[in-house]
Amino acid sequence: MRHNKKFRHLGRTHSHREAMLANMTASLIEHKRIFTTLPKAKALRIYAEPIINRAKEDTTANRRIVFGYLKNKNAVTELFTEIAQKIADRPGGYTRILKTGHRLGDNATMCFIELVDYNENMLKEAAPAKKTRTRRSRKSAPKAEATAAEAPKAEAPKAEAPAAEAPAAEAPAEQPKAEE
Repeated sequence: MRHNKKFRHLGRTHSHREAMLANMTASLIEHKRIFTTLPKAKALRIYAEPIINRAKEDTTANRRIVFGYLKNKNAVTELFTEIAQKIADRPGGYTRILKTGHRLGDNATMCFIELVDYNENMLKEAAPAKKTRTRRSRKSAPKAEATAAEAPKAEAPKAEAPAAEAPAAEAPAEQPKAEE
């Protein structure tokens, strides 16, 4: 029975899976975004988030524990110096998974997994989305659209009047050609 075995095996032995997840976590820390399959990304998120969380407190003991998982000195240094400053106020959820489609060879679902605080495009989009709306603004929006829709109708005949006269003058010249 599989009671209380919730981790993803990913078709690998325990040692291979641990080495792969450690390497992927180090790559994620160094490059801030990696491209992988969806099951690997979900397994990586479970593996990497506690390691990233440990970087909030820069102590020798935490550095040794993280190095025991990653076995990459450069990744540990970057995690405790650069990344720890950006995640200091965040209570969790340090990674984001974005699906990108399917791989051509085997139709595997592919995705990006990235550190949340390092995607500048998503940070710019998130700031304007915090506006709150009230009922009053919803009711006034259709009225503003209605008045805006009426204004161009009044201006349109003025612009079309000279244009309508020009084709009328050309029309008699074209009609004899059509009759011949």
